[in-house]
Amino acid sequence: MKYRALGLLILVATTVFGCTSVPKGLEPVDEFDGGRYLGKWYEIARLDHSFERNLSNVSAMYTAKEKGEIAVLNRGFNEKDGEWKQIEGKARFLGDESVGSLKVSFFGPFYGGYHIIELDRIDYSYAMVSGPSLSYLWILSRTTLLDEDIFIRLETRAAELGFDTTKLIRVKHDRTAANPLSEGRAKMATNAANTLTPCPKTPNCVSSLAEDKQHFIEPITYEG
Repeated sequence: MKYRALGLLILVATTVFGCTSVPKGLEPVDEFDGGRYLGKWYEIARLDHSFERNLSNVSAMYTAKEKGEIAVLNRGFNEKDGEWKQIEGKARFLGDESVGSLKVSFFGPFYGGYHIIELDRIDYSYAMVSGPSLSYLWILSRTTLLDEDIFIRLETRAAELGFDTTKLIRVKHDRTAANPLSEGRAKMATNAANTLTPCPKTPNCVSSLAEDKQHFIEPITYEG
C-alpha cells in the first residue's frame, strides 16, 4: 500500500519534474510583486493528483531566502492515515521577477512549473495557479474561506482556459496542527542531488513522483 503526501502549492506544482514551461494558452500575471506573494496561503480547491490525494487542511508557506530563492513549506492532514504531513522545497523565478511564473522543487534538481494565472492585484488575497499542464490547478486564499462569488469567478475563468473544473476538489479546513514541525525537520531520507533513497517500512512515506520511489516524511502531532 502506498502513502502519499504533499508535493506543491504552491500550494506546490512539481508533478512533472523537469517541465517548467507555461501550458499552451495560459498567460502568467504580469506586474507581479513577489514580496507581497510571500507568507501563508490556504488551498481552497484543486484538481486531483496522486501526491495530494486524501489531504485536507492544506497550506503553503513561502519565505524569501538568499540569492532570489524562495523556501516552500507545504502541510496537510491525511484523512486516510489520520496524520499531518509536511514537506519542504524551494522555488525560483523562471525569468523576469515581475512575471508570476516560477519553478518549484521538492526533490534535488527536479523542478516543475508554478504559474500564477489569476491574482487579486490589490490585496494579494487570492490566486489561481497552474502546474505544468492543464491537469494541475490550485485555487488559493490567504484565509481558509474564500468568498463564493470570487470562487465562482475563478472557476468560470479556469473552465474558459481549458481546465476540467467539473473535477475540482473543494479542500476542507477543520483542523489545526497542535505542534507543527519547525522548518528544517521534514527532510528526505537523502540530500544527495540525484539520489532517491527508498523509505524505511513505515506509514510516513510519500511518493516522490520520480520513478514512483518513496521518501520519509516525519508526522506532525495534531488535535481534534
